[in-house]
Parts: sequence; structure tokens; C-alpha cells
Amino acid sequence: MRDLSILIPARNEMWLRETVEDILKNIELDTEIIVVLDGQWANPPIMQNSRVKIVYLPVSIGQRAATNLACRLSNAKYVMKIDAHCAFDKGFDRKLIEDMNDNWTVVPAMKNLHVFDWVCECGNRRYQGPTRPCDKCGKEMSREIIWKGKPSPLSTSYRFNQQLEFKYWSEYKKHQRGDLVDSMSIQGSCFMMTREKYWELDICDETWGSWGGQGAEVAIKTWLSGGEVKINKKTWYAHLFRTQGGDFGFPYPNPGKEQKKAKDTLRNTFLNDKWPKAKHKLSWLIEKFNPPEWSSKKGIIFYTDNQLNLKIAHMAQKQLIDSGLPIVSSSLKPMKFGDNEVINEKRGKKAYFKQILSALERSKADVVYFCEHDVLYHPSHFEFNPEDDKHFYFNTNVYKWRYPDKHFLRVDDCKQISGMVCFRKKALEFYREKVKQIEEGKFDRHYEPQRGRMSFKSELPNIDIRHDKNMTKNRWTKQEFKNQKNTQGWEEVKKIGGWDLN
Repeated sequence: MRDLSILIPARNEMWLRETVEDILKNIELDTEIIVVLDGQWANPPIMQNSRVKIVYLPVSIGQRAATNLACRLSNAKYVMKIDAHCAFDKGFDRKLIEDMNDNWTVVPAMKNLHVFDWVCECGNRRYQGPTRPCDKCGKEMSREIIWKGKPSPLSTSYRFNQQLEFKYWSEYKKHQRGDLVDSMSIQGSCFMMTREKYWELDICDETWGSWGGQGAEVAIKTWLSGGEVKINKKTWYAHLFRTQGGDFGFPYPNPGKEQKKAKDTLRNTFLNDKWPKAKHKLSWLIEKFNPPEWSSKKGIIFYTDNQLNLKIAHMAQKQLIDSGLPIVSSSLKPMKFGDNEVINEKRGKKAYFKQILSALERSKADVVYFCEHDVLYHPSHFEFNPEDDKHFYFNTNVYKWRYPDKHFLRVDDCKQISGMVCFRKKALEFYREKVKQIEEGKFDRHYEPQRGRMSFKSELPNIDIRHDKNMTKNRWTKQEFKNQKNTQGWEEVKKIGGWDLN
């Protein structure tokens, strides 16, 4: 029996050969490498070595399935799954195994991998990134291999947010003492455990999809099954983080769909405590680490006039359900969506403000996200946390969709109620005053707060669907705007990255 099998699922990986050679140079125990070429031969090819097993699959089976195949070919006590673009410390295998407990999932401290620089014959040099001509002379540049773990940052602490998405956790790092430290989650590009534990916990459950969300999946399964997740600071690995562009594109087709399936399954399984092998509930893990975001309760308030095209309505509601946040809804007709209350008013500004106030008063959240019935909210929108309870925060990363055309428009500073986030108590003050204004016939014509406004941008945009029943006017040319300041950053596109709107 070998000491360790390193499992590498790979497809269209530019730096696979360098990764394999780096491992061979730095291992000190009876360690082997098992590479599964998932639907594509390695280019450049991997050199033959008695410690390297290569399996070629003419048809791709997906990252999780490829990792499982590699693990089935192992007879080692320990297995380590890694990405195909990593470098390692000298003797990393020995250092990890010397301090290993069989009920742990262990990860070395993580560095960023400096793979190459772009160099030009004119003398210009540029840090690794997508291919483009020299900034100085315009000529083509060539790669000079560096292959070195950068000294900073040295990451040892990770968590996940309320959508179970990966986050670094620098604050918790300050509390880590010693060489073997706890971590709530892991990054997913490298982790080690016993082969027996790998199968016991069904670490790469193929029903979840090809890939996506694996760091949280592995960490949560480890913790909830009674194990522990440790970072071993005595050794390190370095990981190449993909940048935008063809040179570092995702190795599998349709990564957005694959990630969404995996992340949806991840959230549905653990947020609802559905994992059958769990000895603890997710709340136990949250209480153990007390991460930010989880301490302040978040919630969605949703309001609708019930006159929306059902296709649009169902699209928008599904996105909100997928957020995993509690929903309090106000409508003009009964509906089964969240904690619902019907407001007995005709469509108009009075109904609008009373609906919002009703939802705010019934919500139990500390932080509320204002969500309208015809907006598609990206999961990254709900990652934002207000810095204080004195301001209203608006997500200005939003495109307007001229539905059903494939035509989208954005401007720089679009502050809309549909993108507002704030503390509930702050919102209650504002909307109680608004309802009072309307009831006394003193409405000041302002739907949005005019003071204490702050902006933020989610990682990926929300989509405001513009249709034939919007309360506000649809404008698709600059000439339709009286104030041209509202057209700054004007951009019209036919497709939005991160969204599949087919």
C-alpha cells in the first residue's frame, strides 16, 4: 500500500505537465500521481514516470466523476485531490502525513502561484494574464516560466457565506494559534483525507453535477460527520487562480450551468439539513465559528401587483428561492410565496408603499433586501452586507432587459429601490413616513430615499426586466432622458456574462 495518491482530474489544462513535474520533484514518501485526462489529451504531454498513472477518457465524464475514477485506482491510505495548476513545498507529503489524524480533512497553507511573465524583445515585462500585444511596442509577447509560490498572501482561514459560497476570512486568521489550525471551510483546489473517509463521506457526489462548490461541500461534510478540517501551516501549496480570457478559461463547457447545479444542490442539502450522514446540523457549525453575515439575520421583502407575465414572475421567484433567504411578501392577490399578506388597495403608489411597509413590519431580519417581482437577482447581490445602520445601499450593477428581445442596457449610477439593501429599522422609519405622507396628501414625489444613499456593485449584475406593465417609463435612447447625467456609462449589449437567459 502506498502512502499517498494525488488525484488530478484534468481537461484542457495548460499547466498540467508542470504541476506533475513539480510534485515529482517535491515528494519524499511513497507517493503516486493519478491523472485522469477527461475527454482531452494533455498538451504538452506528461512525461512517463513509474509514479504517474495516466487514464485517458475519449468522452468527458465531468470533474467529480473523474476524481472518483482516480480514487478507485488508488490503494494508498491517503488521497489528495488537487487542481491541475498547483505547485508544492519540498516534502509536503511527509509533513502532512506526519501530523495527520484519520478523522481530519487537511490542507496545506495556500499561496498564489506565479506561473509566468510575458516578455517582449523590446524589454517590456508583464505579469501573467491573458494574451495581448506588448503595451509599449505592440509586438507579440512570449511567456517566461517562473513557477514560484508568491510569499504573500499565505492563506490559512476560509469560510462560506449564507449562500455557502467560498470566502477568505482574514479576521479568523488572527485567532489561529500553532501549526495545525481549524478552518470553517476550504478553497477546494487541494485537500487530503484517508481514502476510506473519501468514500464514506461521498466526497465527490456525482449527482451534484460535474463541478462547483466543492470547497464548501468537502468542509461541511467533514465537520457535520464528526470530523475536523485542519490547515497545516508547516507546509504549503501554491494555486493558480484563473483570470478572464481564453488563456485561463474554464476547462469544462457551460461552467455557469454546472456551477449553478452544484451550488443549488449544496444549498438545498445543507441549509435544509438533508444530508443523511450528518451527526450535526449546519447550525452547529455556524455556532462553532460564528462567521460574519450569519450573526446578522438577512431576509428578503418582496412586493408585487400580481399583473406580471407569469413566465417573468416564475423566473424572478425562482432566483429568490435559490438565495436561501427567508422571504416576506406583500401582494394585491393571495399567493403562495414566502410569508404572504394581501394588501387591500388598488394598484398605485399608496398600495406600493403600504406593501413595502407591511413586509418590513412582518420581517424578522436585521438586514433586508428589497426585491421586486420583475427583477432577476444574482446570488452575489445577497453577499453584500451594509456597513452600518445609517445608510441606504444601492446595487448599481444592473442591466435593463428589453424583454423579450436580447437587448440589454446599463448606465453607471442606477440607484433603484429594486437594488436597495439596508437595516430593517432604517427602512421602517422611511416607509412609515412615506405612508403617512400619502395618507395626509403630502407625498413629496420621491420613491427612493434622498439622503444617506451609498452605492455598491455585486460581483455579477442583476437584471431589471422591462416589459409592458412597468410602473416607470421605459427609455432606450439617450435622447429620452431630460438629465443627461443619468446616461453616463451608457452600454448596450446582447448578452450578459454569468447569466443564461435562453
